[in-house]
Amino acid sequence: MQTWKDFFNEVGQKDYSKTLHEFLDKEYATQVVYPPRKLMFRAFELTPVDQIKVVIIGQDPYHEPRQAMGLSFSVPSDVKCPPSLVNIFKEIESDLGIQMRRDGDLTYLAKQGVFLLNAYLSVRKGEPLSHRREEYDLFMLDVIKFLDKLEQPIVFMLWGSFAQKYSKYLANPGHLILKSVHPSPLGANHGGWFGLKQFSRCNEYLKAHNVKPIDWQN
Repeated sequence: MQTWKDFFNEVGQKDYSKTLHEFLDKEYATQVVYPPRKLMFRAFELTPVDQIKVVIIGQDPYHEPRQAMGLSFSVPSDVKCPPSLVNIFKEIESDLGIQMRRDGDLTYLAKQGVFLLNAYLSVRKGEPLSHRREEYDLFMLDVIKFLDKLEQPIVFMLWGSFAQKYSKYLANPGHLILKSVHPSPLGANHGGWFGLKQFSRCNEYLKAHNVKPIDWQN
């Protein structure tokens, strides 16, 4: 089984890696960028390759102060839950019949094997998608292809059109792909998010493959 260290050793040899590092060095030196650079790869640090059970793809980090923490959809415990995360919690409650605290720190999921990955790992303050670059696109494609080759059972939760565009690179018959609209109010409140029971379906799949299910309750 390969590790994230193996993966980063490989992609580190690619041209895009060098130019991305140069870009980030300049951005972090001259702009206010989120998350703090030491947290950029938090998702990789908290969820080792051999422990991945679920993959949830976000677009880019939150762009307001103190929100971004290197995990897609997650905010620190003392920060108000963003609307998308509120809708995620609502659906978890409805699907699983449990009560969620309004604590947006999803570290507890990352430590259980939920790989909370943003396609773009950084963003300028107040400027969503300001770090949308070809280098990040190439990096994300390498991550997705790497994940697709893993032999363990994995559930990909692809929320919204941005995340779903990666489905064409997912061909492993041993993995499950669950699609829905994005949990943001713009999408979820018009149908296609609530009532799909993605979280129970995910756990049923894991249990059917003799994998410990995710405890979604925070």
